[in-house]
Amino acid sequence: MLATLLHEEAAMLNDFVSLLEREQSLLLEGQTDALLEMAEQKTRMYRRLQYLSDERARLFAGARQTPTDGAIRQVLSDQTAALADWEKVVSLAQRASEQNQINGRLIGERMQNNQQALTVLMAAAAQPGATYGPDGQSRPFLSGRRFGSV
Repeated sequence: MLATLLHEEAAMLNDFVSLLEREQSLLLEGQTDALLEMAEQKTRMYRRLQYLSDERARLFAGARQTPTDGAIRQVLSDQTAALADWEKVVSLAQRASEQNQINGRLIGERMQNNQQALTVLMAAAAQPGATYGPDGQSRPFLSGRRFGSV
């Protein structure tokens, strides 16, 4: 059972890392619409990975063990294919974590740039004469007095 879980988890993590790498490409290219679609897929994959991790923990809890790296290696000591899958899981989980941190920084930078642009636009909108009227023409700066008034 553990070997089957680890094999599936390694395959899912490989796909997840690929998804995170595609996400990074989209972030760098500024394709935000595609990111929304990808978010759903990312959430589904994450939930499946969490389920597999929880199942691994349940297996060890049933044997009254903690699923540490050492305990897993001990259980798999005579199962070379399963041990190789475990090593892939550990390695891919590290890569996924690193890639997710990179993507988080890219998202943070994009949000900061958007906030700065919004601040500039809001400041421009607050200045009289710095905006356009409904006809597309710039509005001249007018003081509080109209022509012909005293």
